Amino acid sequence: MRRRTLLAGAAATAALPLCRPAVAQPAAVLRFVPNVDLPVLDPIANTAAQVRNHAFLIYDTLFGLDENFAPQPQMLEAAGAENDGLLWNLRLREGLRFHDGAPVLARDCVASIRRWASIDGFGMTLMAATDALEASDDRTIRFRLKKPFPLLPNALGKISPNICAIMPERLAKLPATQPVPEVIGSGPFRFVPAERVPGSRIVYERFDGYVPAPGKPGLTSGAKVVNVARVEWVIMPEAASAVSAVQTGEVDWLEAPPPDLLPVLRGDSGLKVSVNDRTGVVPILRFNTLHAPFDNLAIRQAVLSAVRQRDFMEAFSSESANYRTDAGIFCPGTPMSTAAGLKETLGTRTVEEAKRAIEAAGYKGERVLMMEPSDHPVNSVMGQVGADLFKKLGLQVDDQTMDAATMFQRRANREDLAHGGWSCFPSAVAGIDVLDPAESFLARGNGKDAWYGWPDDPKLEQLRLSWFAAPDLAAQKNIAAEMQREVLSFAPYLPLGQVLQPTAWRNGVTEVLPGFAKFWSVRKS
Repeated sequence: MRRRTLLAGAAATAALPLCRPAVAQPAAVLRFVPNVDLPVLDPIANTAAQVRNHAFLIYDTLFGLDENFAPQPQMLEAAGAENDGLLWNLRLREGLRFHDGAPVLARDCVASIRRWASIDGFGMTLMAATDALEASDDRTIRFRLKKPFPLLPNALGKISPNICAIMPERLAKLPATQPVPEVIGSGPFRFVPAERVPGSRIVYERFDGYVPAPGKPGLTSGAKVVNVARVEWVIMPEAASAVSAVQTGEVDWLEAPPPDLLPVLRGDSGLKVSVNDRTGVVPILRFNTLHAPFDNLAIRQAVLSAVRQRDFMEAFSSESANYRTDAGIFCPGTPMSTAAGLKETLGTRTVEEAKRAIEAAGYKGERVLMMEPSDHPVNSVMGQVGADLFKKLGLQVDDQTMDAATMFQRRANREDLAHGGWSCFPSAVAGIDVLDPAESFLARGNGKDAWYGWPDDPKLEQLRLSWFAAPDLAAQKNIAAEMQREVLSFAPYLPLGQVLQPTAWRNGVTEVLPGFAKFWSVRKS
């Protein structure tokens, strides 16, 4: 039997009439204060949300996600599966160009997919199901699969780091472990390397050769029409200075003002304060499972049993509308979210009971190095509260303060403490990064290939593969619940709740899209 399915919205019929460069707009400069500084420029070299946000300015993706998290053709005019799902043909839209003027060709996309898939968990799963990936002509990307993989568009259009950013073949052929020497994409903005000042400023200019996709803007799909000439990221680690700057008009937009300064912002008639991303962030404390003391499963379980999410959330904000407790491993309010195992594991022991359990597990007084990023409003609080809990549990805590960029780099160190390693760090993972088992890098137990902390849990990996093979949504939900129970049992990290973080911008900034910070569609008067 031969079947054919087609994934091509307005792009299939309207791409050609709309394939023209963006019309020139008034020369406005939008100044944005990101949560923290950008640790790296390579779009797949780091899973920090800032790297993803930076990447979507510069790079485009083959698929984008609409407002319902459904994949839609983005760089493509059509995408079709045939031969019972074993063959996918992806057809590029006409007129796509890189920032250096070269046309975007299918071979660029093939090389970019391979580079991304060598490091991304979802990409690895896709390639494991792929028999051959090739450019059948300059505009056609062809996947020949070993078995059907209906989530192929979801993988290529994923929003969570690492995204499948399309770059020139000459750059995409470099190993994923080697940062690209040039930042060249085909997205709506181009990076201006000469104006970057690390720790101070990052500059992007509108790419006048960009060809917007048809359709209304979604999360990352649809028309990315640029209405400002430049976007400048202004790095301001000191929160009070950032708040003062947006009030005076020195900057236009604060990504994540701290909760204690929200009343000041809300009282300013020249500003709008809004929770723009309803998936929020999911704070965690991540264990290093390679080295003592957290290589000891019983110690990790004992610490988890003393965690009360409300203690962490109340320390972050006194406004209950800004957070949720009883959060599991998948983003609250989304289909895979579940309460499975939470009441049986989190907060089941008093501090004294957990302390005795840690002693009984064989804790020998090993130093626990907690990395605490002082310039990150969520992670700083989570690290402080976590370090305080660890001390109460009798752990010998070495609480080391550093900036977030340093922590992002240091967490990749797999060595022990004597050689620059670490024991635990806080992370505010975007809710969209943990929507389901395909997206979540936290719900992995693939050892040396896992996210920082490198947990080795074959059962969790098997459950994840079962989720991909599940016949329907009900089966997927059941497996997701079992995965949560396994994570809470193996305890590679501590889930701390969900933060719904307001953002703030001046009244002259309009048409800000929902979700994470994006810069197309935005206007500034």
